[in-house]
Amino acid sequence: MSDLSARLLLWFDRDGRHDLPWQHPRTPYRVWLSEIMLQQTQVQTVIPYFTRFLDALPTLPGLAAADGDRVLALWAGLGYYARARNLHKAAQVCVEKHGGDLPTDFDALAALPGIGRSTAGAILAQAHGLRFPILDGNVKRTLARYHGIDGWPGSAPVEKQLWALSESHLPETRLADYTQAIMDFGATLCTRHDPACVLCPLQDDCVARREGRVAQLPGAKPGKPLPERRTLMLLLHDEADRILLARRTGKGVWNGLWSLPEASDHDQARALLASHARADFDAGEPLPVFEHVFSHYRLHIEPLRWRVADAGAATGDNADLRWQPRERLHELGLPAPVKKLLEELP
Repeated sequence: MSDLSARLLLWFDRDGRHDLPWQHPRTPYRVWLSEIMLQQTQVQTVIPYFTRFLDALPTLPGLAAADGDRVLALWAGLGYYARARNLHKAAQVCVEKHGGDLPTDFDALAALPGIGRSTAGAILAQAHGLRFPILDGNVKRTLARYHGIDGWPGSAPVEKQLWALSESHLPETRLADYTQAIMDFGATLCTRHDPACVLCPLQDDCVARREGRVAQLPGAKPGKPLPERRTLMLLLHDEADRILLARRTGKGVWNGLWSLPEASDHDQARALLASHARADFDAGEPLPVFEHVFSHYRLHIEPLRWRVADAGAATGDNADLRWQPRERLHELGLPAPVKKLLEELP
């Protein structure tokens, strides 16, 4: 066992997190669900979503059989919705090809939608005690500082080096605890900002601390300004307190979610309104413009609202349009900014 893993296990036994809901019990399904939710999202945010999702869909076959809208509704608010779509697809593959369980073969597991090398390692180590490394953001940051690795961890050469180091520190036993320990360590002590170096069990051998480079490691991603986009959202509200929603299709970030009909400019919005309702475009009520920031661009949202009396012709036979009662919006997966907009409507 390396000094790093030995010290982290001692630290974990004393100060690690032992009461996370996916730890009791550490079944493959629970570990997998938690790992997918924890991608890009902090533990305290994930816990209530994890509990609600597991209450609704407690088994992998149940997830596979669930309606896609239900899965997205349970996920709504966590963001990065491709994770939920991949979770659903992977469950269906497991039912079709792996007897309704997550495979224990590494290659088969890593090949499932949305899993990949690090998540597969985390599942096998935590659920089965198998000896596989992980390399999430917390582990990258810990290893880059401890070993003094320069460069952005997302670049291929640096990532290759970090994978080798991650594997070299694996203990022979207690793989589940060690995997949780190194993730906890990066999340609670070796944090991106203001790391608690004075409390660190690795401080005596940490290259970044010794050389005064904690704030510089790991290296930042080469930056460029986020591009900005604009969209008009048409909010049609009928006399029965229903909202017209459109299912997003294509490859965008909200693919599969229900949202408000959108247009890129006022001419397109005018034509879209005419196809959905008998309403005067110029009588639309402008609502406050707001911004939603994605990882790769900023979206400026301009909502326009109409109260319509005749909603009958708006959807026709189009399965991707529906009038949804406001009190039942929670049944559908809605993008977070759209959900917030609708919840705050007078």
